[in-house]
Amino acid sequence: MEYEGTTQTAIDNLNQAVTVYQDLRHENVINFVEKINTEDGIALVFDWFDGKCLFAHWTFDKWNRYTHPNSPYYKYRRLSLEKRLKSINTIFQFLSFVEQQNYVAVDFYDGSILYDFNNDRTQICDIDFFRKKPTVNDIGENFWGPKRFKSPEEYTLGAPIDSITNVYTMAVLLFGLIGGEADRSFEKWEGSKELYELVCKATLPERELRFQSIKNFYKEWELSTKNCKNRTN
Repeated sequence: MEYEGTTQTAIDNLNQAVTVYQDLRHENVINFVEKINTEDGIALVFDWFDGKCLFAHWTFDKWNRYTHPNSPYYKYRRLSLEKRLKSINTIFQFLSFVEQQNYVAVDFYDGSILYDFNNDRTQICDIDFFRKKPTVNDIGENFWGPKRFKSPEEYTLGAPIDSITNVYTMAVLLFGLIGGEADRSFEKWEGSKELYELVCKATLPERELRFQSIKNFYKEWELSTKNCKNRTN
């Protein structure tokens, strides 16, 4: 209802998305079933996943995301840290797979995360704009993605969009799931100091100072999580 583009552009984008969902078929992603052609356009069909979106912007006029008990984000933040760390592993595993498939996540944010509160399962959705590598920012400052998640290169025309960019994106997501979101102070962080330092490194504006791949970021994350558990046990 709020779409401002042309019908043909929408059709082209959906056709492109079919390839993405086929190439990135994974247990942690909503399952693409089929494409349906009609006289007026096309539709993509997915298996139902009984999860709630962590950035359900269509309900913000009904309740506050941070304080209302019906808000999925509010409910998620009140899960135990252990459950959220398990959920985070699911996201890391998927982004590692994306990297292995020579893709880069584009327009990936908390609105791409679904959580099933009854079964404590996490699924990824809305990966339509993921791209094959190599790719660059071909739009400029209005490159795909919410401003709160975008790395410096996602504002710069011609800048590389790659695994290093995804490291930044994942780290911003982590600040939202177990930290203070926009407030990136340690006081708002619920994990260990080790994990906090990893996420701070991953969000450095200088690309060369971040982790150079999701694989390396996830490896350090797992190691620090394990060390923390060993110390508490």
